[in-house]
Amino acid sequence: MFTRIAIVTHPFLADAPDEARKIAAYLESRGISAAHGPLHDEALLAGLAAGRFDLWIALGGDGTMLRCGQLCGPAGVPVLGINMGRLGFLIGVQREEWPDRLPRLFTGDFWLEPRMMLAAAHRRGGRTLGEWDVLNEAIVSRGDVVRPVQLETLLDGSALTTYHADGLIAATPTGSTAYALAAGGPILPPQLRNFLIVPIAAHLSFSSAIVLAEGSVVTIRVHTLHKASLSLDGQTTIPLQDQDEIQIQASPYTVQFVRLQEQDYFYRNLTSKMNANFESEGE
Repeated sequence: MFTRIAIVTHPFLADAPDEARKIAAYLESRGISAAHGPLHDEALLAGLAAGRFDLWIALGGDGTMLRCGQLCGPAGVPVLGINMGRLGFLIGVQREEWPDRLPRLFTGDFWLEPRMMLAAAHRRGGRTLGEWDVLNEAIVSRGDVVRPVQLETLLDGSALTTYHADGLIAATPTGSTAYALAAGGPILPPQLRNFLIVPIAAHLSFSSAIVLAEGSVVTIRVHTLHKASLSLDGQTTIPLQDQDEIQIQASPYTVQFVRLQEQDYFYRNLTSKMNANFESEGE
């Protein structure tokens, strides 16, 4: 049961704060402590770090869910998404549905879906320059110069292959339906504890996706005379230099999504969202 809830909103959705206030008022009428504010509100982030919340409700789209997952996974706080974006593939509750769905939180009529995270580390000359936990993907790719990069790839310390490509995606099962899918990778159901590496526009090199076991460690060594970059869940971009290394493995953290739909929802939701997206693009 949840008794201390934060409602966070996408900062650029003009009507999200008003919706958050309505949800907070509903929760408080049920005797539930409810704080609300934009995603990067310092008081909410401090409360999360201090263990003052046992549920985050995210108002936005899939990007909002990814950012909340990055924050709440290490904190051990579940996330419930309410869709105020366009696609909302990661979100189980639509904006107009929450008055009917939220009462189920107080009767135990929900389940928690664990989602694997990846840990990525950026190293240069033996020094670690940054470490991150991501829910979707870590992508090593070329910069703004339209030339492929050489990505020497090691698996558990042994040489795997060198990709001559626009980039290489390391994706969780959650991320398998995002950029990795567009690059030709397979769809992994969210309950798996595997991750993918998928090359982007490989040229005269190995071009198939590879599914790896949870305990695998992938090291990507960049060889380039021009720009390269590391992108993390489509949000943070880090410039890379020649000989930089990115190490990727399963994170010790898991994101828990609060689900109010049936446990076999995944493929039905996948096909319906894809069909809806295809139809909207055809209009």
